Amino acid sequence: MTISASRHRGVPASPIDVLEELVGANDWSFSRHSDTELTLEVSGRWCGYQMYFLWQHDMSALFFSCRIEQRVPEAKRAQVYELLATVNEDLWMGHFDLVSEGSSPMYRHTVPLRGAAGVSVEQFEDLIDAAVVECERFYPALQLVVWGGRTIADALVMARMDTVGQA
Repeated sequence: MTISASRHRGVPASPIDVLEELVGANDWSFSRHSDTELTLEVSGRWCGYQMYFLWQHDMSALFFSCRIEQRVPEAKRAQVYELLATVNEDLWMGHFDLVSEGSSPMYRHTVPLRGAAGVSVEQFEDLIDAAVVECERFYPALQLVVWGGRTIADALVMARMDTVGQA
């Protein structure tokens, strides 16, 4: 469902307006800070994720981030930076980073929309799904390095392992 026209006099809809429709339909907890930004809380299998969306009208781009609720102790930051660099090699879209303030890992991606007639609900669904899938896949490796005392290589083997069935 592409929404390309606003409810007001043919002005293109803000991507944040479209996102708010999706968020409301899913009954997710969110906060709309302005016409151009929205934060969203999503629960995952391992932890909660705080998603942030920012529409940059002058750049016709949508910035998106998904912060993992996990602080990285100073003593482990160098290992986590190395882990992030290695994990990023496997990503097709977006990348992981370590936020300076609070030392939390974050998945980030910017979607250019110049020339697009609008943004679709499905695009937002794909963006959110991709972030959650990658964060859920990365989280165990992060835990093994930060709290489990494992090497990056060991953590990545476990994180890349496909599981079958349920326990």
